[in-house]
Amino acid sequence: MTVTNSSSAAVLALAREVLQIEASAILGCADKLDDGFARAVDIVLACKGRVVVSGMGKSGHIGRKIAATLASTGTPSFFMHPGEAAHGDLGMIAPSDVVLALSNSGESEELIALLTPIKRRGVPLIAITGKRDSTLGRQADVVLDSGVDKEACTLNLAPTASTSAQLALGDALAIVLLDRRGFGADDFAMTHPGGSLGRRLLVHVRDIMHEGEALPAVSADTLLKDALFEMSRKGLGMTAIVDAERRVLGVFTDGDLRRVLNRDVDLKATPVGEVMSANPRRIGPEKLAAEAVQIMEANKIGGLLVCDPDGRLVGALNMQDLLRAGVV
Repeated sequence: MTVTNSSSAAVLALAREVLQIEASAILGCADKLDDGFARAVDIVLACKGRVVVSGMGKSGHIGRKIAATLASTGTPSFFMHPGEAAHGDLGMIAPSDVVLALSNSGESEELIALLTPIKRRGVPLIAITGKRDSTLGRQADVVLDSGVDKEACTLNLAPTASTSAQLALGDALAIVLLDRRGFGADDFAMTHPGGSLGRRLLVHVRDIMHEGEALPAVSADTLLKDALFEMSRKGLGMTAIVDAERRVLGVFTDGDLRRVLNRDVDLKATPVGEVMSANPRRIGPEKLAAEAVQIMEANKIGGLLVCDPDGRLVGALNMQDLLRAGVV
């Protein structure tokens, strides 16, 4: 289909057709998976060096993304431009490495020129190509078939569906390797220390909670007026109610205060234990701060008490603490 006018309906129809073609291309790759994919996984797992990814043009752009995904999920990898490789960068490849080469046609001149030197080094070669019987396909130890019936381009020329298929196969390879290596959240955090993702994976409740003198806590027989003073002094919008052993009995929050005022409760004569919210939500200090966000959002609350395994109060935090830590 070609857009012959600028109407919204025509534009959306063509956009949907592009997405459907690319989705079909990816599903087609799933249907064509065979034992070769499992062999590719075994080859990479046995690799003592790195996965060297290479490709020209649009395949090269996809190759850079695949190399980055592999590296960030536990498989050391880097991208090598085939044009530069022919002028010295081929020395980057060591006998302990694996080469992952991308070419839709399997005949990219710059990439084909590297096959003999790669083979002489005895380096395993995995190909992602749309043509199994191409030069690249025949020379590869394993072929991952990224062939598509047609490109999403209305001219059937611009690499679109074929590059989506290549990227999806690369993602599949990276995630299966992640799973086989037992690569977990802690490992992922170590490769993503920067930005919001790193903070969500590395910041724990104990790192940002209020504790010691900054922790609001009163006994159940404390008068409401004094409990309010504790809340105001500590600035968390709540106070914990604890027993003599610091075990949590309840919590009193700004929301509880509004409900109390609506009932005309005497602040100077009523113990906070009579109006507190019993069995409040709590979290352990060793939990990720991101888990605290999930609990607070799911329960529509603005703060959390932090307790040890015996239920004793050790800290508290609110949404502002999570915002300052960059977790939200």
